Order: sequence, then C-alpha cells, then structure tokens
Amino acid sequence: MRGIYFSNTSEKPIYQQLFEQISSQILKGELKSDFNLPPIRTAAKELRISIITVKKAWEELERAGLIYSVAGKGCFISDLSSRDLLKKRNQIIREQLNKDLDFYRELGIKQEELIDLIRKCYGSVEASV
Repeated sequence: MRGIYFSNTSEKPIYQQLFEQISSQILKGELKSDFNLPPIRTAAKELRISIITVKKAWEELERAGLIYSVAGKGCFISDLSSRDLLKKRNQIIREQLNKDLDFYRELGIKQEELIDLIRKCYGSVEASV
C-alpha cells in the first residue's frame, strides 16, 4: 500500500488515519471502482500495524459506503458515480465539521473569530504545500 503514512504524534488513532487516507484516495478518484484492497493481514504486514487496526479501518470504510466486501474474495472499492463521490465527500466533511464546531462552541469561540482563524490557517497550509 503506497502513500500511506502514520503520525505517532497525532491525536487521531492509527485506524482513523488509515480510514482518512484511504477514503481520501477513493474520493479523489485515485482508487477506482471495484479495485481490490489487499487482505487485512497483508495490509497490516505491509503497513506494520496490527490486524485489528486495519480491520477497524476497513469496517469504517464499509460503514461509510466507500468499500464493500465479498465473502472469500475480499474488500473492493464501491462503484460510485462522480456525483455520489461528491455527496460522500460532503457528508464526511459535514460530520467532521459538526464535531469540530461542537468543540469550538465549548471553547466559546464566535463564528467570526473561527472564520478568521480558518482563513489564516488555511492560507498558511496552502503556502507550505
């Protein structure tokens, strides 16, 4: 599995990092419909992570409708149209934003302040790429 990297300093668990990277590849069209993902054991060995971690990421991908499994054959990328991919991407974004917004509200950050922070942070991320 190429292009998958983990951060041991991230607050996100490894399975979540794997889910996000695979889902990103699917949503950007880098992994095509019906592409056969490696078996869980193979992926775990290649990525040097536990089988349980890969299994949890695959389960999350399936729950999100991005992959499907066939008994005895493995997991495959779902056949999604461009429109479906856009809807899935927007759904994932909304879910993450809602979690983040709850946290920011708890901190007492106002909408205008948050938008200003996003503009500043987004600009610095784009400048570093």
